[in-house]
Amino acid sequence: MDAEGGELYHARMIGMLEAIWGEGFLSPGGRDEVARVLEGADIAGLSVLDIGCGAGGIDLALVQRHGAGYVTGIDVEDSVLARARSLVAAAGLEDRIGCVKVAPGPLPFPPGTFDVVFSKDSIVHIPDKHALMSEVFRVLKPGGWFMASDWLIGREGPPSAAMAAYIAAEGLDFGMASPARYRDAMADAGFAEVSVTSRNDWYRQVARTELARLQGEVGAEAARVVGQDFVDENIGIWSRMIPVLDSGEHCPSHLRARKPE
Repeated sequence: MDAEGGELYHARMIGMLEAIWGEGFLSPGGRDEVARVLEGADIAGLSVLDIGCGAGGIDLALVQRHGAGYVTGIDVEDSVLARARSLVAAAGLEDRIGCVKVAPGPLPFPPGTFDVVFSKDSIVHIPDKHALMSEVFRVLKPGGWFMASDWLIGREGPPSAAMAAYIAAEGLDFGMASPARYRDAMADAGFAEVSVTSRNDWYRQVARTELARLQGEVGAEAARVVGQDFVDENIGIWSRMIPVLDSGEHCPSHLRARKPE
């Protein structure tokens, strides 16, 4: 997908992805997947940093469904932040959610600011996982948790031809890393209780449903908003993605780690 106006997540893409994944969501699973990332954790009343807040659906879920005290959502693009702010305002939650534009690089917060650092399928855009995990560790309070989902590549080394074709079709500056590299990055940062859990089995099935919807009613409805050419482009992306999900090379995963007391 080519950027429009210099932004990867331009208005047409936001509209397309929301048509597939629900209002405010730019990655699979919506509110239910947020709940699965948080499974077993109680974030009620806690301060949460959401890295890559996107169009705002994640932050609304963290507050409305899980009772987060205050969520600071950060992103690098004005287009998604504008959408997120509009949804937060419509929900009347501007006193519980703040959406902030940041530059790539170190997180602009003092040490020990947050109880929880959350991210849903956004770290894939950050190539240096070790630097990021060091920053996540720094801004967490002692005893705080990092909980995330992300899109991983199933092995070390260069991608296969099929994976390279899929990544090129996405056109979203993916900096995919293996489960081993994520574990190393979290451990090197000082985290304990590190876990990486594959979600490939789940998304391999869900992606087929998404493709069928794109080829059917959802795609037809979206075409009236974003154009049939853009829908067809996304059908091509999903068609390239499913084989690398089947091979296990595309490996969506849950990530979790705790900063020691």
